[in-house]
Amino acid sequence: MIHKLAAAAAVALFATSAAAQQAVPNYPGQAQFRALYQELVETNTTLSSGSCTEAAQKMAARLKAGGYGEGDIQILAPAERPKDGALIAVLRGSDSRLKPLLLLAHVDVVEAKREDWVRDPFKLVEEDGYFYARGASDDKAMAAAFTDAMIRYKSEGFRPKRTIKLALTCGEETPDTFNGVSWLLAHHPGALDAAFALNEGAGGRLMGDKRVYLGIQAGEKVYQDFTLETTNPGGHSSRPVKDNAIYRLSAALSRIGTYDFPVALNEATRLHFERMSTILGGETGAAMKAALATPTPAEAVASISRDAGYNSMMRTTCVATMVDAGHAPNALPQRAAANVNCRILPDESVEGTLQRLTEVVADPGVKITLGGAKSPVSRPPPLSRDILGPAEQTAAELWPGVPLVPAMATGATDGRFLLAAGIPTYGLSGMFSEPDGSGVHGLNERIRVRSLYEGREFLYRVVKRYAAR
Repeated sequence: MIHKLAAAAAVALFATSAAAQQAVPNYPGQAQFRALYQELVETNTTLSSGSCTEAAQKMAARLKAGGYGEGDIQILAPAERPKDGALIAVLRGSDSRLKPLLLLAHVDVVEAKREDWVRDPFKLVEEDGYFYARGASDDKAMAAAFTDAMIRYKSEGFRPKRTIKLALTCGEETPDTFNGVSWLLAHHPGALDAAFALNEGAGGRLMGDKRVYLGIQAGEKVYQDFTLETTNPGGHSSRPVKDNAIYRLSAALSRIGTYDFPVALNEATRLHFERMSTILGGETGAAMKAALATPTPAEAVASISRDAGYNSMMRTTCVATMVDAGHAPNALPQRAAANVNCRILPDESVEGTLQRLTEVVADPGVKITLGGAKSPVSRPPPLSRDILGPAEQTAAELWPGVPLVPAMATGATDGRFLLAAGIPTYGLSGMFSEPDGSGVHGLNERIRVRSLYEGREFLYRVVKRYAAR
């Protein structure tokens, strides 16, 4: 463990030193963007004590100062949740026959305790080539970049063919309490109606100071919890019997733990493996190339599956995450329950996954039901040249030789609600980060200063291209 910690510290030190030595770009209006970004980051938007509506109002004020009229801006919030407001802003296009392009970003953030952080999580700190703060990356980086782009377009008199909509929403991080995108689709569907949307979900990968690839996300797995429960009359622990609720549940969970769902590669995953096979090379690259064959060779699957992330891209996964059993230390358990969290491939159904779990458990004494609300299911959006082309052109301008690599997200974003509503949604940020996750949802969240400014420029240019087509 000591050696691992020392190695991790050395890698972190190297990364910090490398970041400090990077040349920070200087694109037009960068100082004004930094001020906007800082204001958004330093506005507390946690569920417990913050206000998304306040953040929306501040961004609306900046849009108005940039030339947008009252008719171009709305702040929409449920009457019963006045702090969960969303900002909708519109830059009108010249061709009313074309449906809009939607720029979606959430401004709410995960909770952060000051005593746990090295720095105040709600103060933007620039240090050693990084910006530190809660939301510095997820997702106020994109929210600020999109807002800034709308201001830049207005200031330079750009009139797109296709109307550009900006939606800064609330509740992405706490959808079981409230989700702004879901609420808008139900109560103000016109606010989000679009031909397609750009959203969080894919950035670029750095190894040290080298840009390895730029990602574009097409589709994401379906989040669904299931509850496994078994009951028993129980009794005195001094007289144990073989039929024990905890043992029965444990056996069911063990069967799920050893089961692998079938491999099913969709378009995004196939393109990801195709392009990553060249980038990675070696055994993993060869396995990815071999996996493109039909049927997929078992040897290639076994090799790729050693990486948990790649394994999750290839198949539905289900894993036990919580257990609740027994009622007293001196009594046989009368009840044992567990939560099994599944990330379902977008081409598969929640009902089909429930059926498969029932078959795997193979015990009618273990009841399996949906845990929480049923998640929306949708097919991944197509990766046409109209989508890939502008992203590849813009990437080539900024980072010659860095490939664009499609992927399907194994996690979940607000894109799942848009996709289910029939709005093709793509994750595309242009912001590069290290493989360690940059502290997102954890302590000392960060983003490289260079990556933020380059991502801001990338989004400004690529949105222009999409809107002009």
